[in-house]
Amino acid sequence: MTATATIQSPRVAIAAFYRFVAIADPGALAGEIRAIGSEGTVKGTIIVAYEGFNGTIAGDPAAVEAVLDRLRAVPNAGDFRVTRHQSGAVPFLRWKVKVKREIVTMGHGDLDPARNAGKHVAPADWNALIAQDDVVLIDTRNAYEVGIGSFENALDPGTRAFGEFPAWFDAQAEQWQAEGRTPRIAMFCTGGIRCEKSTAYARSRGFEEVYHLKGGILAYLDEVPKADSRWKGNCFIFDERVSLDHSLDAATVPLCPTCGQPASAAAGACADHRSAAGESPAA
Repeated sequence: MTATATIQSPRVAIAAFYRFVAIADPGALAGEIRAIGSEGTVKGTIIVAYEGFNGTIAGDPAAVEAVLDRLRAVPNAGDFRVTRHQSGAVPFLRWKVKVKREIVTMGHGDLDPARNAGKHVAPADWNALIAQDDVVLIDTRNAYEVGIGSFENALDPGTRAFGEFPAWFDAQAEQWQAEGRTPRIAMFCTGGIRCEKSTAYARSRGFEEVYHLKGGILAYLDEVPKADSRWKGNCFIFDERVSLDHSLDAATVPLCPTCGQPASAAAGACADHRSAAGESPAA
């Protein structure tokens, strides 16, 4: 029998959030959050680090709100953005609060995105920005995420993990330098955390005109009408729903039988395992 979450209710709240903010004692904060969530039967994962916090949690709305209220009380955290959904079941099996060096692992924990990130751009203003000829649009997500959906004309770094992004960006920057140009850069990701950190990295490399999509793809799909959208395909998410369509409803996406990552419907496998499905990886 397949394990399932124990809470079954049409009023299950799902909340995804992050905040880059200085935290003096990540271990102490993690302990408090862990206790609050356990009391309210919350499921999901929160990561706490000196640079901030990041999480996706689910459960009874009041229990979820209790966790969020404690995080809002962190000095300078403010009323951070929370992407909310409702479901008939909790999409997570466990409650985990972890302390790590970074809330999203790039391998550059000294960037301080709270102070050095690029400029937020609201979803309503995103189309106008990325339509400009001197703006380079970069998808900061992993290749398997890009494979099922992205903004039209976005550069795909082809990374398998976020930690590979800095090396790709440095190589790209060298190419721009060889071409004699310093473009304005717009970056995006699922919920905003990876692109915000990526803009801090770009600024550390001397790029000043750097922007990122506030709230990420999920905020864009929620706020921009489909008729006006420049998004193509579905948006991969890191829970059992796998992906969402433009209405933020769960979308059917085939999974690679070898690794479980999103796959091409035509190939029946991801790019790394297409040869096993009868297709050359280079096809």
